[in-house]
Amino acid sequence: MFNKMKGYRAERNVKLSFIKRGWKVVRAGGSLGEYDIIAFKNGTCIFLQIKSTNKNKFYYYGYMEEKYAGFPFKLVVHFNRGRTVVVAPQKVVSENDGEDIDTFIEKTGV
Repeated sequence: MFNKMKGYRAERNVKLSFIKRGWKVVRAGGSLGEYDIIAFKNGTCIFLQIKSTNKNKFYYYGYMEEKYAGFPFKLVVHFNRGRTVVVAPQKVVSENDGEDIDTFIEKTGV
């Protein structure tokens, strides 16, 4: 149950980060598929898989393509030390990989 709540909190925080910047966000309830949320703004649509970890590296075994149904697909990993990063899908993600979530959203939503 704890892992489910941790994952839900990470999804919620990512969702709120997008909403604060004017994005519309749809959460895939129960999310057993390839993505957890879809974000829309100014004709841009992004599929996001959200993960959370207590460790300094995250090992990802999910969907590995950079597009989903023709739209960008990103992996978002929340490290419990406070940093949330956005990367193209890859097998190992560290806190220093990709872009900080806030930087990614600002850059993408133009």
